[in-house]
Amino acid sequence: MSLEHLWAGWRMAYVTSAAETSGPQASVIGELGPTECVFCAILAADASEEEKLLVHSGNEVVVMLNAFPYASGHMMVMPRRHLGQLDELTASEAAELWATVQRAVAVLQEAYRPEGVNVGLNLGRAAGAGIPAHLHVHAVPRWVGDTSFMTVTASTRVLPEALGDSLERLRKSW
Repeated sequence: MSLEHLWAGWRMAYVTSAAETSGPQASVIGELGPTECVFCAILAADASEEEKLLVHSGNEVVVMLNAFPYASGHMMVMPRRHLGQLDELTASEAAELWATVQRAVAVLQEAYRPEGVNVGLNLGRAAGAGIPAHLHVHAVPRWVGDTSFMTVTASTRVLPEALGDSLERLRKSW
């Protein structure tokens, strides 16, 4: 059996930026201090919605692509206001958040035709939150077999679509 090669040359820019402390949106947010929130910095930045990876911008809630996605189309729905817990949401924020999560799932189903969708919150560092201080709901399209040997043996995810292409696809379906 010969070794197979998976060529995804366009991924080099993404892979090399993943090691930077500010990640793929470094040009949008600049250097962050140790207590600054990356989501708040992105939302406050003087940059285009495309540079911010914004899929949708509502009154109290935004939808942003995950810059380090588990799968192509991985979105995060979050309140504009900096808060970390569900009980800190106002009634109007909660209503818009959950309505937007529902819409995000419908958009993923239309744009990607996945076999399933993960929707979830990680509340607190112990629960797996990478950014625990700013509440966000993940919406991730999934397919049978999308966690291949690359994920299991090499701790590497292979994404078949560039972030810009995902953004365009999702915005068209929104």
